[in-house]
Amino acid sequence: MSGADKVLIVGPSWVGDMVMAQALYRLLKQRSPSAEIHVVAPSWSLPVLERMPEVARGIELGVAHGELALGRRRRLGVGLRGESYARAIVLPRSAKAALVPWFARVPRRTGFRGEWRYGLLNDRRDLDPRLDQTVKRFVALGLERGEPLPDTVPPSLRPRLTVDRGNLERLVKTHELAGDGPLIALLPGAEYGPAKRWPTERYAALAAELARAGAEIVVLGSAKEAALGEELRAGAASARVHNLCGKTTLADVVDLTSASAAAVSNDSGLMHVAAAAGTHVVAIYGSSSPKFTPPLSDASTVLYLGLTCSPCFARTCPLGHLRCLREIDVGAVLASVEAVLGARERSPAPLGGKRVGG
Repeated sequence: MSGADKVLIVGPSWVGDMVMAQALYRLLKQRSPSAEIHVVAPSWSLPVLERMPEVARGIELGVAHGELALGRRRRLGVGLRGESYARAIVLPRSAKAALVPWFARVPRRTGFRGEWRYGLLNDRRDLDPRLDQTVKRFVALGLERGEPLPDTVPPSLRPRLTVDRGNLERLVKTHELAGDGPLIALLPGAEYGPAKRWPTERYAALAAELARAGAEIVVLGSAKEAALGEELRAGAASARVHNLCGKTTLADVVDLTSASAAAVSNDSGLMHVAAAAGTHVVAIYGSSSPKFTPPLSDASTVLYLGLTCSPCFARTCPLGHLRCLREIDVGAVLASVEAVLGARERSPAPLGGKRVGG
């Protein structure tokens, strides 16, 4: 790539994948610092792209997940012809994802083989079984054909989202966060399905224990998870637990988790947001595998039982017992949080760590 190159990326449709895709953008910028990266993405993800300094422009794709919308994709692609992109990289493996670069007449269009994309992509790559993580697959598409595939993703490529301190201060005031104890973020949702969600009553019991020890708890998620967040808050029965599900944007979640001493999360998109925001993530895995989508940070603790039926990657437990999550008890998660905060060895208080806004 030359410094004058413009690169068009067709981004993923899931929150976690969109965060992990930053590893590709960082690779492209390392190889060509003056390259200009534009990302076609769903509207909800644009605030996250704004927190990635490698991305010069986020381009809204006003199409629902799974929708073909051929006319809209064509209009967007035709409208981008004037950008004169040198290269396009298509991260999703569907045929429709490759339409915009094709309509935009980008001369080199890279992506993995899949869904009869032979006419849409002209730099097709085989999905090598050594690419055993989502993030490795993204990075591999930024390599030249024939280059060695990544065994690991180095720290220099790991996602790292920028933090808006002014917005954080606004959130603290708006949601009346007291700031008199360490802030802990709980991320109890998982859009993929219930087989990824540690039971809500366990989150509530964890929140109650943390609140009794002096922590302040923010429950974060989308509007779809507002009822789940309220169930958690009510179960915890503490004024120190704040249900902010549906009351914050993705950019707000970046800022709030950056100020948190720890974030407890299922394997979800927000887990990757929290890891990229720089907080220590205590990640709870059920039907999925930490080998495939781990938190991309050294500051992480993974709780995974690795049962004989795991990972099944199912949305709901096919055996009906959900043992992979139900057998992770509150005490184990609490101990992980306490270890992160240095409660027993380094702090005179029951819990130690960052305070709200600090």
